[in-house]
Amino acid sequence: MIAIGSDHVAFAFKEEIRAYLIEKGYEIQDFGTCNTERVDYCDFGFRVGEAVASGAFEKGLVFCGTGVGISISANKVKGIRAVVCSEPYSARLSREHNDTNILALGARVVGIELAKMIVDVWLSTKFEGGRHADRIEKIVRYEQQCIS
Repeated sequence: MIAIGSDHVAFAFKEEIRAYLIEKGYEIQDFGTCNTERVDYCDFGFRVGEAVASGAFEKGLVFCGTGVGISISANKVKGIRAVVCSEPYSARLSREHNDTNILALGARVVGIELAKMIVDVWLSTKFEGGRHADRIEKIVRYEQQCIS
């Protein structure tokens, strides 16, 4: 199951990605927002981040104008490795090398068809492990020291 969320700027973008993923057979839980009324992106980054960090969801997708603010917010949740991508190559490597668990996209930066390509690549790419697993473990240990 995939957790998704967005702010008001990316509401229509989120709805299009949500429908696309449902059509492809993915189970989605939408953490909001539910309209274009002004909201704070951080609230939705936190919600999706907490849902993924809890283990209830394997992955999350978050959207705002640039993808930056909502990814910073999600990354404040212990256990989250959110990445902002605007092309498929970084999306693939973020999964293979960094085991990212949340993908952020900017509705004002990436067109919807490119966004679908990025999401497809990110969702279908597996973590390589190996030398990359050692680096992720180092990040996790550091996070545990810094965040109580």
